[in-house]
Amino acid sequence: MFNLTFSAAHPLSAYGWDQGFAESFVPHAEQGFLPGRIVRVDRGRVDAVVPDGDGVRTVLADTALVATGDPLRVPCTGDWAALDLANGRSGAHVDGVVRALLPRRTAFVRSTSSKRAEGQVLATNLDHIVVCVSLAEPLDLGRIERFLALAMSSAAGQGPLDTSAPSPVSGAQPVVVLTKADLAGAPEDLAHLVADVESAAPGVPVLAISSATGDGLDVLRAVLAGGTSVLLGRSGAGKSTLVNVLVGEEVQTVQAIRDRDGKGRHTTTTRDLRRLPGGGVLIDTPGLRGVGMWDAHTGLARTFSDVEELAEECRFHDCAHRGEPGCAVQEAVDSGELPVRRLESYRKLQRENQRIVAKTDARLRAELRRDWKQKQALGRHMMERKRGPQR
Repeated sequence: MFNLTFSAAHPLSAYGWDQGFAESFVPHAEQGFLPGRIVRVDRGRVDAVVPDGDGVRTVLADTALVATGDPLRVPCTGDWAALDLANGRSGAHVDGVVRALLPRRTAFVRSTSSKRAEGQVLATNLDHIVVCVSLAEPLDLGRIERFLALAMSSAAGQGPLDTSAPSPVSGAQPVVVLTKADLAGAPEDLAHLVADVESAAPGVPVLAISSATGDGLDVLRAVLAGGTSVLLGRSGAGKSTLVNVLVGEEVQTVQAIRDRDGKGRHTTTTRDLRRLPGGGVLIDTPGLRGVGMWDAHTGLARTFSDVEELAEECRFHDCAHRGEPGCAVQEAVDSGELPVRRLESYRKLQRENQRIVAKTDARLRAELRRDWKQKQALGRHMMERKRGPQR
């Protein structure tokens, strides 16, 4: 049976194995299974690292036994799994089969489409979620806020296999990394860009780096050391180049952005977990075109904590911040304390998140329908008052 005694010298400790995962694995160890961390998923099979003496080896395992119709429960890069390598061989090139997945601590989940109530798990068991933004193109602060809202919801129950017990962690720490800082112009221009992003990411570290010059990389390495991190961002954000620099070798192909529109080409096609020389592991992901909301109520409240704090000072607890008397949010907008853009972004993401949640929550769907009818009735009443009595 696999030795469950945990120590810093454990073969899997470099991949994030700890006492908590060891305790979760006890029932599977009693059945003779091996623990492994999934480093890649591809067409119903996974690559996973498993202990091998004092080191590790990578095995290929089939996922048919844990296949499910729930997209939030499919094996994902970053998962810890119970692997049967003794009785699970299903082909000449397959080493075994995945028998079970250990409960996830955190998961980054997005909506696959705003027209379907279906989530997609991009990476699991994360300590840091790194949002990569290229400074070679105009900043899209709304997109950064969207990523952060999902990142700050990573421990709110989305995607884990066992929600019966509270999560042992408070969630993955988001970090915004501004890549290609060498293209930002003068130092004062870079400082203004960093300040703009910080205003859209209260409490979140914002790092400006350049893979070409090495500026800022030491700080980023220190942040990522010792944990599990994932790189997220659109194509052309410089993720593949950054992975090569952080890993210390050419593990990803790098392509230039398209000249006609400045957009990146997809160079990463799978989500891969790799060890970092300074400790910790890094998950690289393909460029993301769309990042839909998925049950991100907790993350929205944290991302827009400034708006939420102002809302608590409004005269009415159900204030919609659209001209009601005593609205502290609207007063902050009028005084310039709160940018109009940020309030509109908050409203947009709140509406989108409500629509997604309502598709799977009948109670919320009924509440939204009742609220809509009340607003319609109020609108008709105000129009009738404006027209006056009819003769």
